[in-house]
Amino acid sequence: MKSGERPKQVRGLRQESRRFRLLVIVVGFFLVSLTFVVISKPEAILFNLNGKLPVDQAPTSILIKQKVNSPPVTSRKTSTDALRGDPRVVDDEADVRPKGTKGEEESRVLSEPDPTSGMTELTPNKDGGGRKSDEETLGGGRGDGEWKGKEEERGHAAEKHKVTLPTVSNYTIHDTEDAENAKQDDGTSSDLQGSRPLCDFSNFRANVCEMRGDVKIHPNATSIMFMEPAGSQRDELWKIKPYPRKGDEFCLSHITELTVKSSKVAPECTRYHDVPAVIFSLTGYTGNLFHDFTDVMVPLFTTASEFNGEVQFLITDMALWWTIKYHTVLQKLSKYPIIDFSKDDQVHCFKHVIVGLHAYMEFTIDSSKAPHNYSMVDFNRFMRGAYSLGRDTVTVLGELPKVKPRLLIIKRHRTRMFLNLDEIIAMAEELGFEVVIDEANVSSDISKFARLVNTVDVMMGVHGAGLTNCVFLPQNATLIQIVPWGGLEWVSRTDFGNPAELMGLHYKQYSISVDESSLTEQYPRDHEIFKNPIAFHKHGFDFIRQTFMDKQNVKLDCKRFRPILLEALDNLNP
Repeated sequence: MKSGERPKQVRGLRQESRRFRLLVIVVGFFLVSLTFVVISKPEAILFNLNGKLPVDQAPTSILIKQKVNSPPVTSRKTSTDALRGDPRVVDDEADVRPKGTKGEEESRVLSEPDPTSGMTELTPNKDGGGRKSDEETLGGGRGDGEWKGKEEERGHAAEKHKVTLPTVSNYTIHDTEDAENAKQDDGTSSDLQGSRPLCDFSNFRANVCEMRGDVKIHPNATSIMFMEPAGSQRDELWKIKPYPRKGDEFCLSHITELTVKSSKVAPECTRYHDVPAVIFSLTGYTGNLFHDFTDVMVPLFTTASEFNGEVQFLITDMALWWTIKYHTVLQKLSKYPIIDFSKDDQVHCFKHVIVGLHAYMEFTIDSSKAPHNYSMVDFNRFMRGAYSLGRDTVTVLGELPKVKPRLLIIKRHRTRMFLNLDEIIAMAEELGFEVVIDEANVSSDISKFARLVNTVDVMMGVHGAGLTNCVFLPQNATLIQIVPWGGLEWVSRTDFGNPAELMGLHYKQYSISVDESSLTEQYPRDHEIFKNPIAFHKHGFDFIRQTFMDKQNVKLDCKRFRPILLEALDNLNP
């Protein structure tokens, strides 16, 4: 062997030895990593290590709801909730769509309000996040059989997942091909939400969830998923019915339950939105004019008006006739076509989502708690603006010569009628009023009636849903409510008196005497119903409605009532 060949062989062997050791290290590292992934993180392979997967490959734990066993929660109703049990209590002439049989309604007794009342769909655990066990998956409430039926229905309606309101611009949100332009870093979700819980169940009237970050809405699974970055410790699951009648089990039994959950795994987005979303229900007691406003219109204004129309509405339990009836208001609050939650098969992605509506007492806004301190004055101004009403405030007496102050009397049929309407008109005209008589029920043309109400200075009527039209009155106008016999003063003031004053209106409440009630034709004068009507409230809701609402009319004592109209005139003086 030549002297130069041996060193070359030695160097070659050393290089082969180093390559072999490197190969052993690489193979060993690969085996260890594979073992860790397979044993400790199997979902990382299933979801391509990015927390996303196609919609049709989503695990059943995301797509299928399972029943959640939770103990029933009972609560004591307020007096207004007692009368809210059936929307016909407020206005028997309203075109109410019954939500259940009479036997399903629970007995309701008038009582003072209990600020702690309310049914919580989920009681947060000690960790403060409303967490449930891992076995309780997204959705809750429907079994596999029902799910398959719903899937078939949704399959036929896939092309009709959005409802476009009349006159609403047919705006098209980002389709999948535009998705890449709308995507943002998933890691921002935790920063935007911070440590705040996803939901707030502390309000006695309404539960609300609000999420800022990477939020995915999957209607097929009735779920809203707040996407958490890797390493996040948040683990929350909430059940919410987005209708502001918390504690009313009869009402909420007809509302679709949604699941709000923090998650690291979800179906891939098929629609991207660059505006916030508000999710709410339209079933409940809608169809009664009072409930249309106290349960939806006022809460929706409170929740959505801050976005100046740049907000997307998703409605569960859709009532298309309702959206058509109030399309003027809805298009003022949102520039985009409504998405029918129950018929939608997309996975929608938002950066800001509100589930449920902010609501407080009946037909009012608590400005100390409402977003941006909105008030009923703001709502009154909004309603006048939505319908382009001309009068912002009443006309001062004498400001326009020969112009009489206008009095609108709400006329009713069948129940709580004025039995001496002609006499009332004559008295009002004698005092100097120009009297207008009209009806106000759920079938009225809202826009037309709003214009009429805005032209008057005083509006009066017997307790009922028609008085809800006071939202169209100009500032400093007067609302006069006639309270039927039966101890209904407190509920009358709560429903219309307090809201009227909070809107900047003058308010007068007139309780009729025994002699002004038609009940004297049904019961002897010494009957207990005249001596102590409150005692009969213990008989429950049905008795209150049938006796003091459905079977009572009013014959005003014009001499006794005259000072009320004189005070309304005084309110028009500078």
